[in-house]
Amino acid sequence: MEMASTLHHRGPDAEGVWSDRDAGIAFGHRRLKVIDISEAGHQPMVSADGRYVLCYNGEVYTAPELRADLPKVNFRGHSDTEVIVEACAAWGVERTLERLVGMFAFALWDRHRRALVLARDHLGIKPLYWAQVSGALLFSSEIRAFHAWPGFCPEIDRNALASYFRHTYVPAPNSVYTGVSKLPPGHMLVVSEQATPKLLQYWNFGNIVGSAASNRFSGPETAMVHALNDLAGDSVERQLIADVPVGAFLSGGIDSSLVAALMQSRSSSPIRTFTMAFEDSRYDESDHARAIAKHLGTDHTELHVTARNALDLTPRLADIYDEPFADSSQIPTHLVSLLAQKNVTVALSGDGGDELFDGYDRYPHAQRQWSRIGWLPAPARHLIAGFGEMLPLSGRIRHWRDAATELLNCADADAVLHRTASSWQRPEELLTGAEEARTVYDDTALRGGVDDQQDRFQMLDGLTHLPDDVLTKVDRASMAVSLEVRVPLLDHRIAEFAFRIPPALRRKDGKGKWPLRQVLKNYVPEKLFDRPKKGFMVPIGQWLRTELRDWSEELLDRRKLIEGGLINAATVHKKWAEHKAGQRDWSSQLWTVLMFQSWHARWVK
Repeated sequence: MEMASTLHHRGPDAEGVWSDRDAGIAFGHRRLKVIDISEAGHQPMVSADGRYVLCYNGEVYTAPELRADLPKVNFRGHSDTEVIVEACAAWGVERTLERLVGMFAFALWDRHRRALVLARDHLGIKPLYWAQVSGALLFSSEIRAFHAWPGFCPEIDRNALASYFRHTYVPAPNSVYTGVSKLPPGHMLVVSEQATPKLLQYWNFGNIVGSAASNRFSGPETAMVHALNDLAGDSVERQLIADVPVGAFLSGGIDSSLVAALMQSRSSSPIRTFTMAFEDSRYDESDHARAIAKHLGTDHTELHVTARNALDLTPRLADIYDEPFADSSQIPTHLVSLLAQKNVTVALSGDGGDELFDGYDRYPHAQRQWSRIGWLPAPARHLIAGFGEMLPLSGRIRHWRDAATELLNCADADAVLHRTASSWQRPEELLTGAEEARTVYDDTALRGGVDDQQDRFQMLDGLTHLPDDVLTKVDRASMAVSLEVRVPLLDHRIAEFAFRIPPALRRKDGKGKWPLRQVLKNYVPEKLFDRPKKGFMVPIGQWLRTELRDWSEELLDRRKLIEGGLINAATVHKKWAEHKAGQRDWSSQLWTVLMFQSWHARWVK
């Protein structure tokens, strides 16, 4: 129960334990009551026939249909947990997974076969870690639970850490610790007695993208928009089901505005919407969110974020994210979650629209960069890059030279995208003696199965940035305050539909997310949302020079860096000095170091 107790924030409403001493297995569960808040939804849950035991996190939105297809089951309540365990008992795990639509991570124990199955949802909305420690197999929603297990002596994986400094997160299936793994999205892990754990894939994002290219939507554009409207509307309507209050995050951008609009169109009373307002106009979209809310008629609440808010929250980030994580939008995401949780238990978010519908400017930017150099043979590019590296340059000119040589050394357009999405371009300069862990960018067979460049860019982001950055950020930021966040645009049926849309329609007239824009026009005047993309960011560079400077100075103390034995102190201090002086904006690189140092002080004993 000590392991489950570490996850109290994820489930403050109830706790449960189930164990079988003879089989050597135990489940611990913390519950946030959302659907069927009675004891009939208590977990861990045993199937009616007594064979299966389920420990589950998430929401399955097809539960009503599955319940109807299980007429022989005498259901005790109306929770989706009971539907899942009875479906597995009736149909088996694999067939059940094929029919689940939602966000989930679960452990299912088969008492007859004495086998354990761990499973994670299609796109990685809910987290699941696992590890083998001294003959025991551990699993949890967060790594922090493993620290409560006797004999857990974690060792930092230097190669995974190098990947963290490039990406600002640790890419799956690795974690920051050697021997601790993330279960990849769309996978299940089967563990039987005296057998090696077997990893199986039940939903393959790469195959979905590859097969969509031969099955493009060929009808009129209006029919495509209508179909997307129906599909997104169905997803939102399903995700409104709860026995507790439900609201929505509303930034004023296309994705969150669409989700809020679809919610309001299906509600007879004003829905609750929540947004952040920033002092710095470069990051503030609150006026736009307010205009959207007014048009839709929502009950709208704003929180004005100041540097003081960031200063108060930043020292606690290492506890919220129990492995290094350095997407600075983690700050406003946590603050808006805190704001929403005071009023609702569930909030819908617009995450996923960028990855599925070509919303990132870095996609066309990477294509433009590659078009300028890709015509040169690789040996010529490397020769020019090598010559440039020999030039004795300094300051901004050296920075431009380094950027140019890194670009010239890219093998293809995918590598250019990888570079544009990187924080530290050369993590080995920061973390000596480490080699970056392999990611899907290194999987040539996967990339080779997708011919269209735009499809491939979005697939790569959907397999890396989406689950390991965006969804990790939202999950930890919201669950830290016991708020469940649902993401209707990441219904896997929408993902499958999105890649059937021709790339030229996903980005049309120079604007990404064209299909979502067309759907949104049905609910909101285009003038209210047709503007350049800002993103959910904060002025972290400015804060590091001002309100967060003392906190940064302490964590970047040269002695601490040297004693830590991992990070090159000279490299960090050079960038820190240039940043403080306003010579360069190194906020992205410095934030990765600061978040690692803060995490290390909290979790490494």
